[in-house]
Amino acid sequence: MTHVYFHCSKRSEVLVNRCGALVDDLAEARDHAACVVRSLTTARSVEDWRGWILHVKDDLGDELFVVPFAFVLGKPH
Repeated sequence: MTHVYFHCSKRSEVLVNRCGALVDDLAEARDHAACVVRSLTTARSVEDWRGWILHVKDDLGDELFVVPFAFVLGKPH
């Protein structure tokens, strides 16, 4: 198991994930990342999340991969 962290950023703001999650592999980290994006974007907010990026990092701070919120959300209607 690996401890990974899911930090979110846009040009002028950063949301730091201090708790992280234990995952078995990158596929589980990817699935968890998609859940993080969905949970943030379904909360009642006027925030346009399409400009945000989720950074998945290991416990050493090395970036494993990024997920632009737009990839999960798709195009606006």
